Amino acid sequence: MTIPTPPASPQPRYVRVLSIAGSDSGGGAGIQADLKTFCALGCYGMTAISAITAQNTLGVTGIHGVPPDMLRAQIDAVAQDIGVDAVKIGMLASPDVVRVVAEAIRAHGLPHVVLDPVMVATSGDRLIASETVQVLVSELFPLAEVVTPNLDEAALLLGHPIDGIDALEDAAQELLRLGAPAVLLKGGHLKGERVVDLLATQAGLRKRLESARIATHNGHGTGCTLSSAIAAFLAQGHELPEAVEKGRAYILGAIAAGAQVRTGRGHGPLNHGFAPIAQRVLDGVMAAV
Repeated sequence: MTIPTPPASPQPRYVRVLSIAGSDSGGGAGIQADLKTFCALGCYGMTAISAITAQNTLGVTGIHGVPPDMLRAQIDAVAQDIGVDAVKIGMLASPDVVRVVAEAIRAHGLPHVVLDPVMVATSGDRLIASETVQVLVSELFPLAEVVTPNLDEAALLLGHPIDGIDALEDAAQELLRLGAPAVLLKGGHLKGERVVDLLATQAGLRKRLESARIATHNGHGTGCTLSSAIAAFLAQGHELPEAVEKGRAYILGAIAAGAQVRTGRGHGPLNHGFAPIAQRVLDGVMAAV
């Protein structure tokens, strides 16, 4: 009698997250922050570099865009072999680069796209050409699961400033009308002892997320890190509201863990690697929320 061979168990694989963004030579934002975040949250990070920047904690001194065909080649190489469970999009400096990314997302059916419309660095340096903004909205907003602008970026997208917490709701509604399925409008630039963000979706969800403001000079890469964390949790199978809450908890812990560390002479980075070594910090942050 021949005993049939049982089917082989599927081999385990990593949760795969692709970052399409610019490189930060100082290591605090962009591709470097994204990879640190993916690793800290248990994901396998991959990259398609859209631009090379010369920057440190004091500011950006140079930007060199990667040719669109080379950016597309990076995305194709990753998607065709390793596969992608979620995508974080950061700095895209030109209309041609935006179009290439949109084409690649559609061609490969890339899921769970988190679009962080990086336009202004923490130092105040502008990172995106004016003519790119409209192309970003028309090409990538409809492909994103969530768009995560801070108030400066939202003001550039909408053409007017957002003054105060009471204006968040109207601004989020305007952003949704631009075509995004969901928006996480980050209110960290508003003054006050509390930080208020607003998650809004086309389906009618409106959720305010509040936390105590953490005193620190080290905020470089905060937006990159949050969007990467949301992408990581979406890749792991969490629904958007939970992914946003978990991503926000991670970044609060990373800010708190790096608040007193001195790195460079300007706006320092977060402590991306706090999770495995300082869980107690996160516990303390969440207790204060």
